Amino acid sequence: MSIRPFRDIKRRKTKVITVGDVKIGGDNPISVQSMTNTLTTDVKATIKQINEIHSEGADLVRVSCPDESSSKALKEIIRHIDIPLIADIHFHYKRAIEAAENGASCLRINPGNIGSKKKIKEVIKSAKDNNCSIRIGVNSGSLEKDILEKFKEPCPEALVESAIRNIKILEDEDFFNLKVSVKSSDVFLSIEAYRQLSKVTDYPLHLGITEAGSFISGSIKSSIGLGTLLLNGIGDTIRISLSDNPVQEVKIGNEILKSLNLRNRGVRIISCPSCARQGFQVIETVKILEDKLAHIKTPITLSIIGCVVNGPGEAAMTDVGITGGKKGSNMLYLSGIQTGKVFTDDMINRVVNEVEKKASELKNN
Repeated sequence: MSIRPFRDIKRRKTKVITVGDVKIGGDNPISVQSMTNTLTTDVKATIKQINEIHSEGADLVRVSCPDESSSKALKEIIRHIDIPLIADIHFHYKRAIEAAENGASCLRINPGNIGSKKKIKEVIKSAKDNNCSIRIGVNSGSLEKDILEKFKEPCPEALVESAIRNIKILEDEDFFNLKVSVKSSDVFLSIEAYRQLSKVTDYPLHLGITEAGSFISGSIKSSIGLGTLLLNGIGDTIRISLSDNPVQEVKIGNEILKSLNLRNRGVRIISCPSCARQGFQVIETVKILEDKLAHIKTPITLSIIGCVVNGPGEAAMTDVGITGGKKGSNMLYLSGIQTGKVFTDDMINRVVNEVEKKASELKNN
């Protein structure tokens, strides 16, 4: 049972590109990605983190390749993961070539920073030869010198001009399997840059607020920035940039998409903030249930409401629902129908069992 959205978001039509076996753009689902913070040369640690990121629900993962050892380590890393890998390249064109040759599905580069046209051509040839896509990554902190001199400071127009210039560099070499980003740590600058860019290109856009900050502040900034753009149909793949465990980035990214009905994956919990009317400890219950239900990938709606004020109404719209009652006796709802009473001591186990049962039913149908 899904909650009917107030309105459907009409996504902007973009070209479709491929990153490994993931299609980006067009009517394809908006993908979520994150980036490792391990040393890429520490192959074991990098593989472990990539698999944790993937398990949390990421569609793509990016790793940094600052030196030859890192780009060559990709070959071994890719053997142990089941998710397309993006190589993050800055300045040195040979790292991009090595990454493509060692199995990267995409190169994140800024062609303007690679160097001479000859070097750029070599990178593009390697990408073509190895079926590797490219993300043009424009950032307000690393704009080309002449563009920065022209506009005096980073601004939406400067980011867009850089993006269009770099798109042309690739197109002139008959390369079109590309996506674009125009990131800034400033929410308003980012929003306007993406809005302007979406009007002048139909390549898929990678959304992000770069260097967004710590878990709380970065999640809020990213939710405002990306949520505003997604709500207006702009964006084909997203990354939340947090000074935290990359797994947290995936959690926030998926929650942003779920809140806009742009993605359905896993259990969506609707819960009250709790008050003196609650029949059980709502906050602690929700925390426990989030952990115990994290393994479920099938879209399920679950309402956990502490009292009868809003509980029955919310439960009527969810697959599984609990409404708090007096003396530890709470009401269980299945598919919106009042089913029976559940005592608080047994409630978590019962909810987990019912959600798992519902997930199994939906998976087999």
